[in-house]
Amino acid sequence: MSPPRPHFLVLTFPLQGHITPALRLARRLLAASPDALVTFSTTAAAHRRMFPPPETTKPQDDGRLELLPFSDGTEGGFVRSSDPQAFNGYMASFHAAGARSVGELLVALAARGRAVTRVVYTLLLPWAADVARDRGLHSALYWIQPAAVFAVYHHYFRGGHAAAAAIVQHGHDPSFLVRLPGLPPLALRDLPSFLTESTDPSDQFHSVYTAIRDLFDFDPLDDKDAPKATVLVNTCQELEAGALAAMAEEYDMLPVGPLLPTSSGDDEAGLFKQDEDARYMEWLDGKPANSVVYVAFGSLARMEREQLDELLRGLEESGRPYLCVVRKDVKAELLNPEGTTSAGETDAGDKDGMVVEWCDQVRVLSHPAVGCFVTHCGWNSTLESVACGVPMVCVPRLSDQRMNAWLVEREWRVGARAEVGGDGVLRAAELRRRVEEVMREEEAVRRRAAAGEWKRAVADALGNGGSSDRNLTAFVRGGGVSVGTGLQA
Repeated sequence: MSPPRPHFLVLTFPLQGHITPALRLARRLLAASPDALVTFSTTAAAHRRMFPPPETTKPQDDGRLELLPFSDGTEGGFVRSSDPQAFNGYMASFHAAGARSVGELLVALAARGRAVTRVVYTLLLPWAADVARDRGLHSALYWIQPAAVFAVYHHYFRGGHAAAAAIVQHGHDPSFLVRLPGLPPLALRDLPSFLTESTDPSDQFHSVYTAIRDLFDFDPLDDKDAPKATVLVNTCQELEAGALAAMAEEYDMLPVGPLLPTSSGDDEAGLFKQDEDARYMEWLDGKPANSVVYVAFGSLARMEREQLDELLRGLEESGRPYLCVVRKDVKAELLNPEGTTSAGETDAGDKDGMVVEWCDQVRVLSHPAVGCFVTHCGWNSTLESVACGVPMVCVPRLSDQRMNAWLVEREWRVGARAEVGGDGVLRAAELRRRVEEVMREEEAVRRRAAAGEWKRAVADALGNGGSSDRNLTAFVRGGGVSVGTGLQA
């Protein structure tokens, strides 16, 4: 009897920073295995925003890719609230309803003759492995942050709590150095924020801390000859050789990235609508090479009026042309009735700058006019900038962003980290100083050279026969698939 047709169920949390790499992986799985099927699934509310009718359930790629939602127990997904425990409440619903709904989805797919053979899930879904195991299915974690962040979490949750004790004891000192096996000394300010700010049950993101903890909450293997648990990682061997090596004894780490858009752009469905006209691309066409400062702080960033004013003032004082992304909802809250900020900029653009609500980021970063990216250092944005060879000014806020900034500045040497004041505001003078640091002639030459080297390394990894290409091919052919609870093989 012939083996069943490979069918990957790719599950992800309903945030843009999770959806983007998960959907890109789904398409890469299809490309790596021509006979495979893939079902991509996130929560119903996010699904409706991403895939409005008639695309809601319409199969794609000749029927090989299906887009099917699961329930998080709510009608409209998480809604921002003044209640500091609102998100933790949502996460409780997400875990309970999500596990139940995904189980039902697996049954329904099998009944239709599209039985799933492997479940692939991103972080914040620790229950996905349990759901798969209960139905006798293989599962694998897809880590959508740096391998270095995975290593930090591993040592924190499974390293005898020495790291955890040091972090708690010295939490008041952001410069305190934590020493973890196989990693360079790391200051507390560079560690994932959920380890330094969200361990208290009263914290608004404590449920994120516990979800990540649960990923690593499994019993050691009794059978030493059993295969190590496999983790797909959205990075490449060339970018993070040290961190990957540090985890090699514990896990079968398979770097398969950086996962970037396909040439068609079909995988870029998202929660936010891009500007329909591409005036910003025409605007970029008229700028000299490496002259434009591109600014975007991702899909989650909340921006107060003071911060927007400081941001635009710093850009204008830099004397360089800039393209700045201000999300539609933020823009509606912060712009004056006549459509300007107090800094006087409009979304129509002028000779010095342009403000847009959303854009095709990879297309912008690939434009030769862009010479610097001011970024929150989300991992997707960081990888896209590296892949396009663009130096960065890093303004990290939470989660892995601080460690991503550390990689950019200290490991890859393609950017500089901007210091945010105690009030959480990036001041105009600091932004201007860091932009000048990255783009002034002597520094710009060095950083652009380093960025160009990393760009070539990433292209080689993703190319036919490259390190990431080989790892993904090995995975889809059946190697390195985990079965069980959490990361347990």
